[in-house]
Amino acid sequence: MHGAFNMLTLVNRQKLLEAGKGTRFGANWPGQRCLAKTRQGKACKNPAMKNRGRCRLHGGKSTGSRTPEDKKQAAAAHTKHGRRSKAHMEKVRQINADLRRVILQGRRAGLLP
Repeated sequence: MHGAFNMLTLVNRQKLLEAGKGTRFGANWPGQRCLAKTRQGKACKNPAMKNRGRCRLHGGKSTGSRTPEDKKQAAAAHTKHGRRSKAHMEKVRQINADLRRVILQGRRAGLLP
């Protein structure tokens, strides 16, 4: 690996930099840019993907499920975790009510400040 660093001379480095200028996406790049707005309200400077109008960060990669079979498979994959189910929320409310009751009894008895 050390030999590779020795081969990269100043002349070779300049050639490498010049060769990369055509593929960079600088301010004067003539291609189509992403049409999305950033959080600062400015236009995104990334190059747009072909036939999408958006870059890979703003929705250019995936189009989602299109066939009915894929849509059914995606719907089946979405499972509920149960943390916000009615039964769980009622259980949490009951636990909190019991806790408040115990704390109130402890204060009345003089065990808690």
